[in-house]
Amino acid sequence: MRYDLHIHSKYSVDGLIEPKIIVKTAINQGLSGIAVTDHNTIRGALETKKFAPEDLEVIVGSEIGTEQGEVIGLFLSEEIVSRQLVEVVDEIREQDGLVVLPHPFDHLRGSGIQPGEEDAKLADCIETFNSRCLHDSYNEKAKIYAEKYSLPCSAGSDAHFTREIGNASVNFSSGNLRKDLLKGNYTIHGRKSSFINLGLTEIVKTWRKTVSR
Repeated sequence: MRYDLHIHSKYSVDGLIEPKIIVKTAINQGLSGIAVTDHNTIRGALETKKFAPEDLEVIVGSEIGTEQGEVIGLFLSEEIVSRQLVEVVDEIREQDGLVVLPHPFDHLRGSGIQPGEEDAKLADCIETFNSRCLHDSYNEKAKIYAEKYSLPCSAGSDAHFTREIGNASVNFSSGNLRKDLLKGNYTIHGRKSSFINLGLTEIVKTWRKTVSR
């Protein structure tokens, strides 16, 4: 079973993909599940679930910006209100969600947390493969960090365009992603996205902010 655990819909300020198209593309890519993790909202994930057939699991998630960088919450049921790191972690766990640190060592984008020893206590998983990390060293550092603190790994395409969906995945066999993630019963696979996609995302973000004024 293949799960892409980091996808953005049109409900992200820098996204354009319709939830219905996310589902169609995920099925075409042979995915068994996806996590829709829009910036600071679960709305996109909730909308995506409406279009998903029974054999495609849609995990409700959000990528929340904090004063120290972004955090992903998976298996959410309510919006995360706070923007302070420790409070965000508490809110996720109050919902019995999982706390994931996405692209933590990607210095090029600069939106991830630069985790130290204390931050390991806040995370349930480390995203050790993000397709939009243009330098291999960013994902490699995340993997080393996860191994050092015995933390499970996650993977996601960080897709903002349909062509990126499925670029990265967590593969497992039991039918229970949450259980296998926490027990380490999985493999990580992925390929890098084109640097062009990052540039286009910045253009989308600027355009959407302009038209919303």
